[in-house]
Amino acid sequence: MEFNLLEKLAVLKAIDEVIQMDQEIKLGEVKFMDRLSEAMDFDPALVLEARRAEPAEAIAVLKAMPEPQKQTLARLMNEAANADGEVDEREIQFIYRVFNAAGIDLKI
Repeated sequence: MEFNLLEKLAVLKAIDEVIQMDQEIKLGEVKFMDRLSEAMDFDPALVLEARRAEPAEAIAVLKAMPEPQKQTLARLMNEAANADGEVDEREIQFIYRVFNAAGIDLKI
C-alpha cells in the first residue's frame, strides 16, 4: 500500500501514539516500527517529525485517505497495539477514537 508523505506522517503519528500509550516502548514495538519503516519505505527519523504534527491535522489527513488505506491503517494500529504482547485498555480506547474521528469503519 502506497502512502504519500502527508499520509505517512499521519499514519506514523497514529501508530506512534498507540505505541507510546503505556509510556513504555518495548522490544516488540521497536521491531514492529523497524518492519513498518521498511514496508512503508520511510526513514526512521520521520517518526520524530510525525510526533511534532498537530493531532487535528493528522486526523484530517487520515479522514481524507481512500478506504483501502484506512483499512491498512486500522490493521497497522491493531498490530502496533499487539506488538509488545499485551494490549492496554488505553490503546484500545485511543484506536477507537482515531477510527471514529477519521471515519474508519472496520471491515470484519
